[in-house]
Amino acid sequence: MTVDFSELLDAFEFVSSVGIGENTAFLCKETGKIYWHSDWADDVEEIPDIEDSEEYIRIPEKKELDLGKPLVLKFARHHLPDDSDKVLEIFSREGAYARFKDLLEHRHAIDRWYAFERKATEDALRTWCDDNDIEVSG
Repeated sequence: MTVDFSELLDAFEFVSSVGIGENTAFLCKETGKIYWHSDWADDVEEIPDIEDSEEYIRIPEKKELDLGKPLVLKFARHHLPDDSDKVLEIFSREGAYARFKDLLEHRHAIDRWYAFERKATEDALRTWCDDNDIEVSG
């Protein structure tokens, strides 16, 4: 089974776009088809019975691949070393991402952040595929 990487990335972003568990996506290991579900909308298609099935694997969320706060702190250490303590302090309270992006704008580093985040996401998702014996194209 081969899954198109761009479709997998879309599903990953869908799952990670809202609160934990509100959006889910499952990959059928036999066909490569991705099934999407949201607590906020009626499903477009019926999701097969995936409970206790080894045929389906749940698409992970950002936090499961360490793409949340750990990634931000790594970026700060490498790209904004003078602001590392400030970034750590920003992420000790609610609303951290908005304040972090304000800091990035002020430091003219927003494009570097998006490129860094995109590469880390792709690398982590490809590693997840390798770990789960999922072949990707693209």
